[in-house]
Amino acid sequence: MGAGKSTIGRLLAQELQLRFVDSDREIEERAGANIPWIFDVEGETGFRNREQATIEELVTEEDLVLATGGGVVKREANRAALSAGGFVVYLHTSVDQQLQRTAKDKNRPLLQTENPRAVLEGLMEERDPLYRQVCDLLIQTDRRHPRAVVSTIIRQLVRDNVIKR
Repeated sequence: MGAGKSTIGRLLAQELQLRFVDSDREIEERAGANIPWIFDVEGETGFRNREQATIEELVTEEDLVLATGGGVVKREANRAALSAGGFVVYLHTSVDQQLQRTAKDKNRPLLQTENPRAVLEGLMEERDPLYRQVCDLLIQTDRRHPRAVVSTIIRQLVRDNVIKR
């Protein structure tokens, strides 16, 4: 959360001339409702079911840069689909940076609490090992310009023969 997935994903797609999809926005479009509403009405399980169905479909598409929601790695089926579906980049950021980047964003249901720091620390503890398990590339995004992160990703994609430049 707040690592820059959508911003960096969009820039990467532009640079590589690929289609960009943010899975959270795709879920909202399909549901006809925003994520906080889905969480309120269906709970996290309902949202995660929608997310899994969306991910399973999107990873089969070619020429796509996909930005996922932060909790996508919680389900084994999503981790397997992402691993099988392409090159996975984990944009890692510190809890301090996450707090700065998400402080005013009311569209993050998990952070609508008295102590968002504790929530983010708990999420990091739970999710970080799962991200590391599934990723092909880990990049630290703290205090890095999104374009610099995109350049790093592209260099690695070329090195790994995922793309040619």
